[in-house]
Amino acid sequence: MGTVYRKTATKPLPAGAEIFTRQGQRRARWRNAKGRTRTEPLTIGADGQERIVVTARTYTAKYRDGSKMVREVATGCRDETAARSILADLERRAELVKGKVLTVAEGAVADHNSLPIAEHFAAYLISLESQGVSPVHCDNVRRCLDRIAADCSFSTLATFNRDALEGWLVQRAKDKMGARTRNAYRAAMVAFCNWCISTHRLIANPFAKVAKADEVTDRRRLRRAMTEAELRQLLDVARRRPLLDALTVRRGDRKGEAIAKLRPEVVERLERLGRERALIYKTLVLTGLRKGELTSLTLGQLHLEGEYPYAELAAADEKNREGSQIPLRCDLAADLASWVADLQSRNASDSGANYGQVCLPMTGVSQSGGLPADTPLFNVPKGLIRILDRDLKLAGIPKRDERGRTIDVHALRHTFGTHLSKGNVMPRTAQAAMRHSTIDLTMNVYTDPKLLDVHGALDALPALDLDDSRAEQMSARATGTDDSRPRKFAPAFAPTTDDSCKSWSIPVKTAGDAERDARRGDGNVKSFADKRNHPQSIVDYGCTRKRAKGLEPSTSSLGS
Repeated sequence: MGTVYRKTATKPLPAGAEIFTRQGQRRARWRNAKGRTRTEPLTIGADGQERIVVTARTYTAKYRDGSKMVREVATGCRDETAARSILADLERRAELVKGKVLTVAEGAVADHNSLPIAEHFAAYLISLESQGVSPVHCDNVRRCLDRIAADCSFSTLATFNRDALEGWLVQRAKDKMGARTRNAYRAAMVAFCNWCISTHRLIANPFAKVAKADEVTDRRRLRRAMTEAELRQLLDVARRRPLLDALTVRRGDRKGEAIAKLRPEVVERLERLGRERALIYKTLVLTGLRKGELTSLTLGQLHLEGEYPYAELAAADEKNREGSQIPLRCDLAADLASWVADLQSRNASDSGANYGQVCLPMTGVSQSGGLPADTPLFNVPKGLIRILDRDLKLAGIPKRDERGRTIDVHALRHTFGTHLSKGNVMPRTAQAAMRHSTIDLTMNVYTDPKLLDVHGALDALPALDLDDSRAEQMSARATGTDDSRPRKFAPAFAPTTDDSCKSWSIPVKTAGDAERDARRGDGNVKSFADKRNHPQSIVDYGCTRKRAKGLEPSTSSLGS
């Protein structure tokens, strides 16, 4: 038989509380933060100090469930009669489980339906953190779940309704929310409900059949790849702009003129800043790294020596959480080596200048100039997108093209994939370089067909000219029999032959030939076919022919 009761807890005695005795029991009286007078009984804690006894305002039901386990469920009722009604429902469900009318999982689902939705969200986020999900993803999931629960009035799991979520998504579409964003909200709710099924909180997913939005026809951010000329112009502007902005007068009659005077140390610092920004852009374009991945790179992850330099990307910093070795082209490796050497030389000079000061031990840098392995390679600013926009404007590169496609920091990764395809890199190799899970993502999303030589590829199609003379001429060119066009490869690749022997021909007559000759009256021909096996090697006829020498290497096998 279950029972209902109000839980009690002890708290430290509030400051300024008045202690008195009423009906033989010691009590404390004080004013809370709202200015209301509170009176609670006193007790002695484990430390021997007096503590107040606080009683909950709502009742808790205590009973045995269908698996004979003692359960305590908060009823949320301040009235005892209402709390006992909830207890009766819980005991009735336990009896159904005992009688095998309901399964244990169904009984557990019924118990979870009355809990506030915030408790389920908190447990789900803890489960994501235990799986090693990144904090950024956890924050995004929390934001999506909280907004949907507030807008759709989902207070408990029992209030989940497919119609409410579909109506909310339709309204967001009318509010011009992108299809990809709407799918992110939907995916968050579907994943949460799947977790509820695995933890016996739900029997079925009410949102599994909610349709996805079409992201192909409703893409809000279309990125384009940059051409080689634009990349050179961008790197040049990024290197010069910090110093140019400092030299330019911003106010007055001479606004816009580069006439300001700067101290030499300021000029050096701005030139170093410009060099770093240009090297950041170059690294993103030549490696395909994402902005967060480049930010995580440290000096200890660079391997610039050897024939094949590379950067080691940690699994915790990569999007797919696998860890990779990023190949570095030789010129990029040389630039990074020069940048690291500059960092170490400046650190050595700073250590010498600050020798003996109190702040030196806080840097963790030795006086020899060596930097620790966890030193960041670049100081990638959080507002890199705004810096890129200013560099594009000064370079005269339009941020948005005629098709509405834009250039942002992630567009440099699109540029990396596009130039791989433009350089005739095999698709599977390009997929491995970009660390994609599918070839479709590499070829269709991260390859800009506008920069590919599609017009030149049309020359591989067959000639279909309607003019007979032109068709014959194009056909002759295709077959290589046109003497009007110079042969480029035939003299260089034609095999060399040996004319030291004459070619022999062996007349062989078949049965059909014999019959025809017999009908013609040729008496020298027999009426049956010659079934003797003639030797196929011309060596038997007194002549040895050497093999033609061309592209294939010479072997010891006989010529065929």
